[in-house]
Amino acid sequence: MPNKYPKKKGREVPKQHYKIDNWSAYNDSLRCRGSIAVWLSEEAIYQWYEQGRIYDGTGSPKRYTDFAIITCHEIRQVYRLPLRQTQGFINSLFQIRRLDLECPDFSTLSKRLSALNINTPRYKKTDKPIDGMHAIAIDSTGLKRFGRSEWHNEKYELSSKASWRKFHAAVNQSHYIEACVLTDRFETDDQQVDALLHQIDDVVDHFTGDGAFDKTPVYESILQHSPNADVVEVDSENGN
Repeated sequence: MPNKYPKKKGREVPKQHYKIDNWSAYNDSLRCRGSIAVWLSEEAIYQWYEQGRIYDGTGSPKRYTDFAIITCHEIRQVYRLPLRQTQGFINSLFQIRRLDLECPDFSTLSKRLSALNINTPRYKKTDKPIDGMHAIAIDSTGLKRFGRSEWHNEKYELSSKASWRKFHAAVNQSHYIEACVLTDRFETDDQQVDALLHQIDDVVDHFTGDGAFDKTPVYESILQHSPNADVVEVDSENGN
């Protein structure tokens, strides 16, 4: 590994430090990041176990309803847990709520999930998009582009020559990208709607976007593309 020789070049700009004035709100926002709220309706509690279990001669009657198995599966997918950890996690939630419920064991979950044939989407490169579209969500994200290698910047203590690009995408209800546009960082989101819609041939029933798209030219472009489409604005704040 070559030796690194620090070499000062140019005027060094000190790192900016920001003073926090609203400590109460700042502390509350950090605490909220680790909070977990659990709510179970009375209907969900009632539907957890099979009512009036009847033996049909094919083995022991089912104790847990399909609703309970699907609920465990959805929690497992959200937190990306194996079956054993899913069982322990859900039982802990029941203990916190002091509910007289029990999670199905991992063996029961495995067998029942196989019998239910739940279609969990897993996207591969060989997958093909669906034929028809019903809903489209439009948003953008930032992409960082480097000119030189990070090792060169670290060796000579240079500021990274990074520039930003914006990637605008329209995604259908199956999470496939139907249209995309790459612009510089100065372009706004609402200015790219017309270019995105020109790449979509099908008429769409539902459009979703955040507050950046709440402008008259955006509505005009959408109505020209799909006259009967519903336009929904979602809140972009994350609550932190």
